[in-house]
Amino acid sequence: MQQTPMNTEFIFADRQLSLIRYPEKHQHVSLQAWDSADELVIEHLESLLSENELSIGDNESTPSLMIFNDDFGALGCWFSHLAPYWVSDSYISLRSLHENLKANSLLSASEGSCTQELKTSPVKTLTSVESASFKPACAPAVVVIKVPRALALLEQQLIDLQAYITPETQVIATGKVKAITKSALNLFEKYIGPTTTSLAKKKSRLIFATPRDSLKQATSPYPTRWQCKSTMGAALIIDNLANTFARQSLDIGARIMLEHMTVSANDVVVDLGCGNGVLGVNALSLAPDAKVIFVDESYMALESARLNVLNNFPDKIEQCEFVASNCLETLLNRENKPAVTKILCNPPFHQQNAITDHIAWQMFTDSRDLLVKSGHLVVVGNRHLEYHIKLKKLFGGAKVLASDKKFVILGTAKR
Repeated sequence: MQQTPMNTEFIFADRQLSLIRYPEKHQHVSLQAWDSADELVIEHLESLLSENELSIGDNESTPSLMIFNDDFGALGCWFSHLAPYWVSDSYISLRSLHENLKANSLLSASEGSCTQELKTSPVKTLTSVESASFKPACAPAVVVIKVPRALALLEQQLIDLQAYITPETQVIATGKVKAITKSALNLFEKYIGPTTTSLAKKKSRLIFATPRDSLKQATSPYPTRWQCKSTMGAALIIDNLANTFARQSLDIGARIMLEHMTVSANDVVVDLGCGNGVLGVNALSLAPDAKVIFVDESYMALESARLNVLNNFPDKIEQCEFVASNCLETLLNRENKPAVTKILCNPPFHQQNAITDHIAWQMFTDSRDLLVKSGHLVVVGNRHLEYHIKLKKLFGGAKVLASDKKFVILGTAKR
């Protein structure tokens, strides 16, 4: 039976865009790069623009449009003619924006707006780490926020906005009905001001928050800090920015990995999907001369990992590298690839709001391609995910290094 191709044609209000979820080749056909929450906020803003109820400039000295958490660049592409500021914690979202601007011939000739060498002009991109210290020359006219999965990220973003929005700024959030919880609404009330919602449409709704007259920037509760024991028994101090996985405590998979981890003196280690970097930091405790490359698609995760090397082994920071990437493609695309001897991997099983195993599959495939001959991949995961089947296909087999009732650590080597 022939598979239906992914829907990439976004047709709305007499406009058509071709939009993909990056990386396109790994996506399930049922997934698309926009949703009804995107459509709802586009419809609302287009209505305001057509009735001249909004004045948005396209240069830094006029009130601007700001877009937060645009999953795959649909909003950035749609409003690219307004030269918006575009804030995301996701390398994959940034890469999707770049690819979609390029595919729809929306990139300008200007070199002035790119992050990580990905051209996105006229859209002005900021990572969530950069946005924490960002202050535009002029208060934004409109702030559009796609409600993220992690409410801690939303909280941090609302605190950041307090530094420069005014009572004239329209703060509009959009999301699926299930994402717009009482907890989310309470954050808008707490940090911005009086908050209302629209009626639901196609299982999505809008949030409208009116900034209070005298907003004082709140003290952020992030990074959170906790301690855990390294494999050798020493205490590790772990800081976690808002969008970092396991920001409240050590996750079970990482705990089991710490109990059974081995690293050799001259290893070049990749902590793949590093999160707060606890596995890579532990690698430095086991082998002080090891080189460690921390890889994640979250900029807050990478910054957390950097902070945690400085917290625990500040003299080892020169042995470390922090790389934003979709799995390992950034390293694989380098002219001089690192000679990686060990990859530590605790794979995620969701991309934005979709539960999927394509990330784990790509992580394992990329690991096989990057490892030197006889290099080792060590994976921790829930038993029910059956990673051993994937590893057998790619590497010819995998050994159980440790396990408990719920988790298993698998090891395999490149032949």
